Amino acid sequence: MRLSFIRIKLLIITIPIFALVGCSGAFKTNKEPPKIDYSLVNQAYFEYPQDLLVPEITSKKIDSFKEALTGKKIFIDPGHGGADRRNKSRNGALVEADVNLRVAIFLKEFCESAGAQVKLSREVDSTVELLTRPILAEEFGADIFISVHHNASPDPTDFWTNFTSTYYHAKPGSYKYEPFAHELARFVQRDLAYAMMNSGGLGSFDGTYSDYRIYPGDGFAVLRESKIPSILIECSFHTNRMEEIRLASGEFNRIQAWGIFKGIGKFFSVNRPIISLVKDESKLVNGTLNLGFQIESTEEIDPFSIKTFFDSTFVNHEFNQSNSIITFSVSDIEKGEHVIKVQCANKSGNSSEPFEKKILTN
Repeated sequence: MRLSFIRIKLLIITIPIFALVGCSGAFKTNKEPPKIDYSLVNQAYFEYPQDLLVPEITSKKIDSFKEALTGKKIFIDPGHGGADRRNKSRNGALVEADVNLRVAIFLKEFCESAGAQVKLSREVDSTVELLTRPILAEEFGADIFISVHHNASPDPTDFWTNFTSTYYHAKPGSYKYEPFAHELARFVQRDLAYAMMNSGGLGSFDGTYSDYRIYPGDGFAVLRESKIPSILIECSFHTNRMEEIRLASGEFNRIQAWGIFKGIGKFFSVNRPIISLVKDESKLVNGTLNLGFQIESTEEIDPFSIKTFFDSTFVNHEFNQSNSIITFSVSDIEKGEHVIKVQCANKSGNSSEPFEKKILTN
């Protein structure tokens, strides 16, 4: 049975410490590793995916995503940078902001090679204010926002914790929760964790987490303030003594980006329901607004997945399966601007793109 991965070992001498940074030459030779006193060595290894190791297979994989990604606008946010370079590995040689940027640049290259339009919040070690990042994504007209980070244990004596996690905003059942973004998190988390050969931690069955877990009822600023589907990735822990060695390798950063890229490609490759407002069924009668929405889908809709909101409040609805139309009524509404929001998914569990629309009643 042929293995789908090739193991490449990287042996790095810990003295001097500078040898830990940027050592990627080991991936370009078949020579045997030098004879070293292993009492003086940190041994770090990672699995090199075959679909990235063999150029022909890499090209085929990229081509397989072109139909789904061509024309998509992807905003990538390398976390921190510039004035914010305080997050470092235990030995101080690795700066999280630099690793985030390397992964983001590789990810940009992969996405563009598949036809996507990509913009980074920063392309060098510069300062970009936290709340500016989602604004830049909106100005770009991005379809999705992805913030790239690496985690750290708050315990200065903890050098062993390490896992991959991906965050979405809010929690199921709340108005701010968007199933489409949660699903994006699941796709990216699965392929990234697999590429890195990491677990998703013990706090989640699939490695995705609500940002309310970190900041209850508030969440991460870049996700909370974003008006487009957004996720924040904590690729791994740079405070792990073995992981900091892997993260210093550009080759490993490229593998990380490859995992994220494949998750994005698979996410946009599935069929999703499309929701639209049926204008001739939206009318104000004696202070009551009757709204209708058409769902276009190649698969049957899961009626239990449908959620309807009016001005951030959940309202009951009716669903006609024969013509795939959702209707609901709202009484005693005031004249002016209102916001309607509708969510649904097909029987395969694929969520509709976010549908949120402002309407004006007279």
